[in-house]
Amino acid sequence: MTEILRVDQVTKTYGKRGEKQYQALKGINFAVNSGEFVAIMGASGSGKTTLLNILSTLDKPTTGNVFINHEDNSTLNANQLADFRSKQIGFIFQDFNLLENLTNRENIALPLSLRGISPRKIDPLVDKIATRLGIKEILPKYPAEVSGGQKQRVAAARALVHEPAILLADEPTGALDSKSARELLYTMADLNQNDGITTLMVTHDPFAASFASRILFIKDGKIGEQMLKNGQSRQEFYHLLIDHLDTDE
Repeated sequence: MTEILRVDQVTKTYGKRGEKQYQALKGINFAVNSGEFVAIMGASGSGKTTLLNILSTLDKPTTGNVFINHEDNSTLNANQLADFRSKQIGFIFQDFNLLENLTNRENIALPLSLRGISPRKIDPLVDKIATRLGIKEILPKYPAEVSGGQKQRVAAARALVHEPAILLADEPTGALDSKSARELLYTMADLNQNDGITTLMVTHDPFAASFASRILFIKDGKIGEQMLKNGQSRQEFYHLLIDHLDTDE
């Protein structure tokens, strides 16, 4: 299988030399292959958000390297990094991060507009992903006029419209009610299984994590063990995960 993401000995230390320092990440190593759906689980303060910020190029590691599509993004300058991010990475935020003064269509089109792609080419791409996510009818509306679940689908469409190498999701169901959360997770799983969208999701929620095919556990800045679905149903994987978490406490 093609390797989409590789994390090699990544550390992250906060604080200046000579002052009190805090090491948030302590030598992280893992890889994600094309078509995988990987979840990273950890409690608050475990380092999972720091790790996601580094993977998404919003932050840089203190030491180590991150390769996406075999390209080491630590070698890129600011302009190259912005271009790299706009092409290779899709990101779903917990709190949607939609621009309220733009319509849902304009929000989805934004990554393409920022790259200077013509509206004539953008509109069919927006229509395609909106249809895939079942939100075409709300494209003319503004974010304030739709539900939380619909907002997150708009955010997902914006993250996928440019066909990135990998979709990163930061607690994507955190701001949703249980029904909307379930619908989004089934949609993400469907996109992964039927469209081959390589996905890495950070979550503290066992139910959300059970939609992944592999779970990595991060604790005190280190990734220790992992769990593989190995052909189990989502329900079976969920119960196995709950048992594992109860045992780990």
